[in-house]
Formats: sequence, structure tokens, C-alpha cells
Amino acid sequence: MNVEEIREFCLSLPHVTEDLKWGNNLCFLIGEKIFCLTDLDNDFAAVLKVREEDFEDLTAREGIKQASHFARRKWIVVTGEGVLSEVEWMNLLTRSYDLVRANLTKKIQDQFL
Repeated sequence: MNVEEIREFCLSLPHVTEDLKWGNNLCFLIGEKIFCLTDLDNDFAAVLKVREEDFEDLTAREGIKQASHFARRKWIVVTGEGVLSEVEWMNLLTRSYDLVRANLTKKIQDQFL
């Protein structure tokens, strides 16, 4: 997927907003929390939150590594559009969304009902 396809998919998820942060990083948010970040200035890169049990398998693949500016280990950066199939992209984007949404406060989650 390219950035525009990622954007289209992320915005199709319930209650997602987008914002430009830190220069020209297009961020997708749920409840003001980032679940996907793309860099619009440089070569393709997308940052996503993943499950702990998926981290090792994903980062063992060429074109996927730990996201350096995200302190916790559960974030990866995908450095090529073709590294994942379209189905893998959709699954990982949805999972990242779900993981971030699950960590929102109950008050914020209740706003989405």
C-alpha cells in the first residue's frame, strides 16, 4: 500500500482523525492517540503499534524494524510499500487501531459509543 491507500483505509475506521505533526508526518489518531504515522517528506515509512507476540516475527522480515522514536518495543516501522501484502497492511493497521483504542481511558472510549 502507498500513503494514499493507507490514508483511505485508516480514515474508513470509526472515529479516526488525521493530523500533521513534527513537520510533515501524517498521523492517524483514535481519541487523540496515534495508531499510524507516515512520513510525507522522505522515502516511504509507516509506523504501527503491534502485539508483543508479533513483534519478533515482524521485525525479522526485511523492510520492518523497531521504530526508533517510539520508546516501547511494540512499535514497528515498515520501510517499503511492497513489504506487506494489502491484506497484511489492513490487518496490521486494524490491529494497531484496536491496540491504541483499547488503551484509551473509559471516558474517552464511552464517547465513541
